Amino acid sequence: MKILVINSGSSSIKYQLFMMPDQQVICSGIVERIGLENSKVQYEVADEYIEEVTNIENHKKGLEKVVKMLLDKKNGVINSTSEIKVVGHRVVHGGVSFTETKEVNQEVKNKIRELFYLAPLHNPANLEGINVAEDLFREARQIAVFDTSFHQTIPEKAYKYAIPNHFFEDNNVRLYGFHGTSHKFVSEQAIEYLNKKKSKIITIHLGNGCSVTAINDGRSIDHSLGFGPATGLIMGTRSGDIDHSLIFYLIDSLGYTAEEVNNILQKESGMLGLTGFSDLRDIETEANNGDKRCLLALEMNAYRVKKYIGSYFAALNGLDAIIFTAGVGENSEKMRALICKEMEGLGILLDEKINAQRFKKLTEINTEESPVKVLVIPTNEELEIANQAFELLK
Repeated sequence: MKILVINSGSSSIKYQLFMMPDQQVICSGIVERIGLENSKVQYEVADEYIEEVTNIENHKKGLEKVVKMLLDKKNGVINSTSEIKVVGHRVVHGGVSFTETKEVNQEVKNKIRELFYLAPLHNPANLEGINVAEDLFREARQIAVFDTSFHQTIPEKAYKYAIPNHFFEDNNVRLYGFHGTSHKFVSEQAIEYLNKKKSKIITIHLGNGCSVTAINDGRSIDHSLGFGPATGLIMGTRSGDIDHSLIFYLIDSLGYTAEEVNNILQKESGMLGLTGFSDLRDIETEANNGDKRCLLALEMNAYRVKKYIGSYFAALNGLDAIIFTAGVGENSEKMRALICKEMEGLGILLDEKINAQRFKKLTEINTEESPVKVLVIPTNEELEIANQAFELLK
């Protein structure tokens, strides 16, 4: 069975075509910097690697480009879209409606749409991916895998907010957690590597969106993102944690509307607000050229991650390993070094020479003396989604 997995992020589309149940990757790629100048489209099959720099205005255009590559007469891997039997989709927010993988129907799409306000950078892109896939792969079954599902094990003391109870009881206001497919995949890889029945792990997903999860014996017990995917770490365009009184100051004293404030915090803040760039590669380049704003932004970003590591060390009452994953976590030597700097008190000792390498598989980057393992694990959300889609339908 050929399963195409579409992972629509806030500014990217990752995709892989699998032959299941063998988990064989037929082709893979990514569409990056959607909505920005010089968007990049990558396509890899067998020994062929194709990269194209173009303008991708939105996720719809990006998905259409992916399908064009799949059908290409020279480098394509299918002769007809009918060959793909299942399309698996990452959906960021499932609310209380979705605690497990679902086959898509109109009711499911309506519920995803209702949750737009909780994940305004993601759920619209996720639904767009589903709608476009339905048009392009008319004979395929569409399967939705929700980021929030992995975090259903978070205990009430951690997911409930200290606001009047009726907001939780009547309106389901609580912490939900995100990037669940990524945190689940890399934590399972780490548990197997550590070969420990009992394990205390902190997974650090760093990309355009960022999050940290405390995982005890394979179960999520706390997470940095909350009711929506906007709290916690400093992200590409999202502020992460702020004092909520700032929102009222912006509205009551500076005259912004609630919609404008939401747009500022979701789309104009984070690294973009600090530096003018949302892509960390651009920020690191400018920092290396001596840009003080970019240097400070990197330090702020790392400092926020360090604070979460410390708090989750306390929540777990110890630590066996921390994991770096996702685009920034896997590829930014500088961010890993800044985060691990002066963390000896928690038993985190980074080997700088190993850290400077590039990683395509699970790699231990701590010193031999480090009590805590520091691991770089390439995430594979697409494989996790393919596995869950196959399990649902087999």
